[in-house]
Amino acid sequence: MRSDAKENYQHLLVTARAVVAEEGANASMRDIARKAGVGPATLFRHFPTRDSLLDALLRNSLEELTEKANTEESESSADDALVAWLREAVAFVRIYSGVVNLMATALADTTSALHTSCANLRSAGTRLLTRAQEVGTADRSMTGNDMFALIGALGWIGDQAAYSARSDYLFNVIASAMLIDRPNRALETRTS
Repeated sequence: MRSDAKENYQHLLVTARAVVAEEGANASMRDIARKAGVGPATLFRHFPTRDSLLDALLRNSLEELTEKANTEESESSADDALVAWLREAVAFVRIYSGVVNLMATALADTTSALHTSCANLRSAGTRLLTRAQEVGTADRSMTGNDMFALIGALGWIGDQAAYSARSDYLFNVIASAMLIDRPNRALETRTS
C-alpha cells in the first residue's frame, strides 16, 4: 500500500472510531467520509462494506479482549478470570452503541467480515466459563451463548440514562448469580 493510501486508511479508521463511538455502529458511511474530509469513493475503496469497516475498526479491540481472556486464564483463578473478563467485555460493548447487534448478526453469518473476530471472542469467553464450571465455581447450566447475551444486556443497561447509575451494581448481581458458593466475591469491584 502506498504511503498516502496508508495515511488515508489510518485517517479513516481514526475518524470512523470517533463517529461510531458518538453515533453508534449504524453511523452513516457518508458521514464518516464527510467527517474524514474524503469522498465516499475513497471510503468505499478502502472499506467496500459497513462490515469491512467495522471489522477493521473493531478487530484490534476484539483481539485485545480475546487476549485478555488468555491472560486472565493463565494468571487468575477460574472465577476471578471469568468476572474480570466479563467486566472488560461489558465495558467494550458500552463503547460502541449497537455493536452487540452487529456481533450477534456476524456470529450467525459466516460470510460476515466480523464473523471470525466475534467467534474468537465468544470462544475465549466460553473457555473461561467452562474452566470455572469445571472447578465448580460457575453455574453449570450457563452456556457461552448465554454469557454473550448477558454481555449485550449489561452493555445496554449501561447505555440507558435511567439505569446507568446502577449498571455496576447490576453487573455484580449478574456476576454473583453466575458463581457458585462465592457470590460476595463477585460483588467486589475489580478495576484492573
